[in-house]
Amino acid sequence: MSDVASIELPVWAKVGPKRLAHIRRVTSLIVSWAEEMRIPAEEHECWHDAALFHDCLRDAPVEELREIVGDPDIPDPLLHGPAAATLLARGGETRSAVLEAVRWHTVGCRAWASCGRALYMADYLEPGRRFEQAHRADLATRVASDFDGTFREVVRERLEWMRREGFELPSETVRLWESLQ
Repeated sequence: MSDVASIELPVWAKVGPKRLAHIRRVTSLIVSWAEEMRIPAEEHECWHDAALFHDCLRDAPVEELREIVGDPDIPDPLLHGPAAATLLARGGETRSAVLEAVRWHTVGCRAWASCGRALYMADYLEPGRRFEQAHRADLATRVASDFDGTFREVVRERLEWMRREGFELPSETVRLWESLQ
């Protein structure tokens, strides 16, 4: 198993101790699935790196994120993914699977292959989140044996939560859900 205790974030990362702990849990979970599923080494590395980088700007000021992204229409809570993907690309990251996983990890993306889907699930199912822990732990144990089915369930649950909370559904989230029907 990859060593997630000594993870190394980019120099431009802005994360506090709680966010760093979340990143470690997400990375550990995604690596465990990759190993259990025996995915090829190159894909395994993509999953690991997407998990490592997904929230590396989550604690950055909104003004800084908006400047990086340059898109005035992205809601503030959704800026960290696109900003991190932008800085990763500027720094030389060329793997589209990693960039797209990081960019869309909060809302989902219908064009994702396994890397983005794995990150979306790991971010939701990581054991540090306090809601529905037993249910989410059960889902996490099913990922390796039923990747697509578990992904569909996670998307459905996240979509239902956004509706219940009164959030406007991002168009990419709706397109993702429609693609799974």
